[in-house]
Order: sequence, then structure tokens, then C-alpha cells
Amino acid sequence: MTRPPRSVDERRAIRQGISVAIATAAYGISFGALSVASGLDVWQTCALSLLMFSGGSQFALVGVIAGGGAPATAVASAAILGVRNALYGLSVRPWLGVRGPMRILAAHLTIDESTAVSLAQTDLGARRVGFWVTGVGIYLGWNLTTLAGALVGDVLGDARMWGLDAAAAAAFVGLLWPRLRSRQAVAVGVASAVVAAALVPALPAGIPVLVAVVVALVVGWTDWLGARPTKAAA
Repeated sequence: MTRPPRSVDERRAIRQGISVAIATAAYGISFGALSVASGLDVWQTCALSLLMFSGGSQFALVGVIAGGGAPATAVASAAILGVRNALYGLSVRPWLGVRGPMRILAAHLTIDESTAVSLAQTDLGARRVGFWVTGVGIYLGWNLTTLAGALVGDVLGDARMWGLDAAAAAAFVGLLWPRLRSRQAVAVGVASAVVAAALVPALPAGIPVLVAVVVALVVGWTDWLGARPTKAAA
């Protein structure tokens, strides 16, 4: 039994998913090199990409390790950033339509990019196609580039000579910048950055990040600079 031809919307979702997967996978080289430079070996680095598969959490983990932070702090930083994936799961579950073991695979592939590409589609079938193409494409590409980066990083030696010690910070700035579209978002980012920078000299590596997360939650929840509701006309 042959499958019916893909719709225009599904073909568009496939193209978007592939393009996002290629662009995102490139970050894996930086992660692999940075992880090895932080003290992890090639197998440990690859295991993080295979099992954790959350770029932000992975960068946070190796960033704390590179700074000499405690393992518990590194795990806490990675876990906090990973919570967002659970929230993404609540968004995609109603229409993804997976059951049994496929739910485990879908959960593992629920990341920023797969969620964004799928929710950008208006057609239900295109949403599902976009999710799977993006998720599987990034998973395969991310793990391949992680291995390549780990091998290259092992050969290069001291990452500071090549600027790779700043890769984690640069990656986070790249992810954050497009989201600063409102005064409230800028306020959250500035408040968190100022607090983290002020605490870096005084606290162990990783702790300033955790404190900055609390500040971000407080500033974001209060919505000090957000739009105020207008009064209804009498």
C-alpha cells in the first residue's frame, strides 16, 4: 500500500526541519570541543549528547565543570534549563498522537527546535512531520558533530588558545538575543546578567547562575515593564 503524496504544508515543514537541523547541529562541534577541554573524555562527551540531548543543559553542565564548580551544582544548572522541555511536552502532546514506546522517543526529541518548527505549522499533519523531521535530524546531526568536536578538541589541546572556553557563553548569547523583543524580556536578561556577574568573584562556579535564575523568575513573574491592562470605556 503506497502512502499518499505529501501536501504542500508537509513539504514546507520538511524543508524547514532539515534547514533547522543542519544549522543547529553545527553547535555540536563547539560542545564536543568544550566538553573535552573541560575534563570529560570523548565517551563521556558523546554520552551526554546521546542521553541528555539538550544543548542548553549540556553547555551549562560543562561550563560549570570547566569553571571548577561542584558536580551537584553542574547537575542543578543543567536540570533547571531542562525543565523547559517538559513544558514543551505539554504543548505538543495533544496533537502529536504517539502511544507506547513512541512516547519515550517523542519525549527525548522534544527540544526547542522541534517544538518551534512544529508549532509554526498550521496543518496538523505538517506539525507532526515538522516535529519528527526536526527532532530526528538534530539528534543525528548533533551526535555526529559532538563526536567530531570531541575528537578535534582532544587534538587541539588547551581550548583557551582557540577561544573555545568562551563557546558556552557565546552559544547562550546567540540563543537569547532573538528573544529580547520587549522591555520586560530585556529587564529579565539585564537583571540576571548583572546579578550573575556581581556574584562570580564571590561564589563557587555555577552558584551565580542558579541565583540569576531565581532573579529571572522574580522579575519575569512580576512583569514590571510589561503591558498594563487598559481600562474599559465607561
